[in-house]
Amino acid sequence: MITEENNILDFKPLQDAVNQLKNEIAEIIVGQHEMIDMLIAAVLSNGHVLLEGVPGIAKTLTAKVMARLINARFSRIQFTPDLMPSDVTGTSVFSAKTSSFDFIPGPIFANIVLIDEINRAPAKTQSALFEVMEERQVTIDGKTYPMENPFLVFATQNPLEHEGTYRLPEAQLDRFLFKININYPNLAQEIEILKKANDRKDIKETELIKPVLSGIELTSYQRSVRFIHIEEQLIRYIAEVIQKTRNHASIYLGGSPRASINVLTACKAIAAMNGRNFVIPEDIQTVLYPVLNHRIYLTPEKELEGLTEKQVIEDVIASVEIPR
Repeated sequence: MITEENNILDFKPLQDAVNQLKNEIAEIIVGQHEMIDMLIAAVLSNGHVLLEGVPGIAKTLTAKVMARLINARFSRIQFTPDLMPSDVTGTSVFSAKTSSFDFIPGPIFANIVLIDEINRAPAKTQSALFEVMEERQVTIDGKTYPMENPFLVFATQNPLEHEGTYRLPEAQLDRFLFKININYPNLAQEIEILKKANDRKDIKETELIKPVLSGIELTSYQRSVRFIHIEEQLIRYIAEVIQKTRNHASIYLGGSPRASINVLTACKAIAAMNGRNFVIPEDIQTVLYPVLNHRIYLTPEKELEGLTEKQVIEDVIASVEIPR
């Protein structure tokens, strides 16, 4: 990816890998092109993703397909109200043979972790993810266990108004690079979904998936993305947009410095996916909504008026001058 002679970034292999990922996903997932682009961008950014939508629109399947396309250790955790933190991270068990405690790793110890219905578990269990998602490590009984690279969490959740769910803590939400909202397919897409399901007969979707990337290749691409050039004026643009969310009349809680860093990282991934070794303003604007939509909180008055996060974010973007 990086040639030693002149330190030039060659993104042709990365682009080829991205196209392969899209082609394989398209065999299973119909439409949802923007969502797939953001999911790939998050993977290249080494960021965690939260997928939100009503039941039955392939949130879990999408995350599972992406995970299977990366030839690395995969784990799935079904969050339920009775799930304990140790069920996620692991626990120390006393061994009679050695007269000592041995650590038994939990399902979080994998390269790609799918957490299904993350908002079904209470805050105590969700808090077990705080350290591992941010610092890529787990501390049990005073001992720290680092995670292997790559380490990515894909989580799904149903909308908060559905019965039997818990609101994710703000600190938990802030650890996700993107929150991607998945909508219903249109009529043509739904017809294609039915045709594909009919053609598969008794073959499971995941049986059609062939790995595209190894864990080592993905880690290399992630490293290359960090070397993409971004002009100082574009860095200032990111900061101005995030600052605007903290001083907007419709926003009660704006974006954090982590949001700024996430925008910086994600826009580089978008540039790489488009074969560029430099960032343009459109790359930044592409990632602003998935980075910010779960980090800003509207004032109660604006919520009552029916204003949405998307409308406010669009207003924020329009109010900041684009550098050229």
